[in-house]
Amino acid sequence: MSQIKIELIKSINDLNSRGLLLSSKWSSEQLNGLSPTILATPLTNEEQLSIISQPSISSPPIGSNEYYKYILAKNYFDLKEYRRCSDVLIDCNKYQLPIFLRSYATYLAIEKRREEDIIEQQAQQQQQQQQQAQQQAQQAQQESQQNDKNNDNNNNKTDQQQEQQKIEQCQEFKKLFQFYKKLYIENKKDMDGFLLYFYSILLKKQRDFTMARKVLIESVHKYPCNWSAWSDLSSLCSDSADIIMQLSLPDHFMKDFFLAHFKLELQQNNESLVIYQQLSRTLFTQSTYILAQTAIGNYNLRAYDIGEELFERLIELEPNRLENIDIYSNILYVRDKKASLSMLAHKAMKIEKYCPETCCIIGNYYSLKLEHDKAILYFQRALKLNDRYLSAWTLIGHEFLEIKNVSAAINAYRKAVDINPRDYRAWYGLGQTYQLLKLPLYSLYYFKKATTLRPYDPRMWCAAGGCYEFIERIPEAIKCYERAEENYDRERVAINKLAKLYQEIQNNEKAAFYYKKNLYYCDQEKIDGQEIIDALLFLANFYKNQNQTQSEQYCLRLLDYAGPEKEEAKSILREIHSKSKLSSKSKPK
Repeated sequence: MSQIKIELIKSINDLNSRGLLLSSKWSSEQLNGLSPTILATPLTNEEQLSIISQPSISSPPIGSNEYYKYILAKNYFDLKEYRRCSDVLIDCNKYQLPIFLRSYATYLAIEKRREEDIIEQQAQQQQQQQQQAQQQAQQAQQESQQNDKNNDNNNNKTDQQQEQQKIEQCQEFKKLFQFYKKLYIENKKDMDGFLLYFYSILLKKQRDFTMARKVLIESVHKYPCNWSAWSDLSSLCSDSADIIMQLSLPDHFMKDFFLAHFKLELQQNNESLVIYQQLSRTLFTQSTYILAQTAIGNYNLRAYDIGEELFERLIELEPNRLENIDIYSNILYVRDKKASLSMLAHKAMKIEKYCPETCCIIGNYYSLKLEHDKAILYFQRALKLNDRYLSAWTLIGHEFLEIKNVSAAINAYRKAVDINPRDYRAWYGLGQTYQLLKLPLYSLYYFKKATTLRPYDPRMWCAAGGCYEFIERIPEAIKCYERAEENYDRERVAINKLAKLYQEIQNNEKAAFYYKKNLYYCDQEKIDGQEIIDALLFLANFYKNQNQTQSEQYCLRLLDYAGPEKEEAKSILREIHSKSKLSSKSKPK
């Protein structure tokens, strides 16, 4: 147990020295999440030395010229001056720490410039649209034509500049990739876990996912306490838990965190929660990360009351936390808790106004108030702050769907599945949009994707069943509704649909079974409506030749309703009574 503490402390230093801040934060959270008895145990002198000591090939010795350069470069890196950081370390090729920092800084500089180019392009497009609108408003035709020529010249210049920048960035990336490819081929054994991790990032950019996965596995073997490597490995594994069994993963406590995270991504929530429960019971009794993941797992399982309770406990422990709190706002939205959601939105605004999570929380609040335009505005603000923020793309898609802006909804959902193909909500949303467009085969494709990701969610099966029903493929529709019923359909859509479909194909016994089941639930929940009338009428007709007493009971209930069904019930009762009279007369005296 003390070994886990030592590994986490060491990883915090190693990750922080390389600028891997998210991984360093994750290790810090798990260190502070260890049980009090482990944290209270003091480290021996040998253990303290093992934390400080570094492999001779990894980092430059203190007092060396390369060490001084590394310290300067790291300060530039922390200030996000990535080019200056890379320039300082240009000749530092002896030790792996400065090589990694130089490479990572160069990569981040390229990515930063790419993002700036996208913003510039968007600004130019907006400017061009404004200019076109102004030109159309002008009355003088000659002036507008002259303006067109000037604008074309300016656009050509900017386009050429942007193209040149793209070529330079591409060449710089290619040079970086070739350096690591050569290093991996010629000197793989001497590469540490961090250099292998960086090489996997470059391979992902090149869309060589198979090789990236192989390199990541080598990376976590050499250095298991890099959470970013495990997280990337999860994203590169296919949508099946079977592939994990085939991977050669290190026997390390990090493997349990990885498996729990991966299963949660695959919507195998119960299995994920079991692993998190084991980790929290034995070692990480105070981990807020595990608490948050457990809350998300319960949210995925639609156990909203448990999820809400866990998020409330998380907020008590970390009052100024915003990470994952947008999911808590989803729970409050689903449970229609306007007051709680309003308080959460105000609190988030005080903590950090311009944060994607804050914008999503406020967006959910306005959505619950049915102010969809304001909700869309805040979700758009979240995407301006982080254009790869998955939750915002999905939620803005829902809002566009509410106001029947189908093209914008499709675009939003497609962005969501591009970021994370495992996001079942986006696939389900795409199915709904194509339903509005009356394109059932497209809808069916997307709903089937959702059922693959959430095979235990009755809503997905009901949606797929509805598409099959629309295109008159009744056997497939029945199978989908049966799957929904097997997975506890709370809304009872499946039972009612099954009863009617079996009635339609004249399988009266099955229809009677589902009508009775639906009637039982309606009686338990004291629900009244047309579906009860339909059930009573069918059951009355079904049992009039089999069990006249039962049929009579259903008819008597129908007499309480107005409409043609009441008259039909009277007719059935008369038929039953006439049959009973005839049978009594035919009996010998």
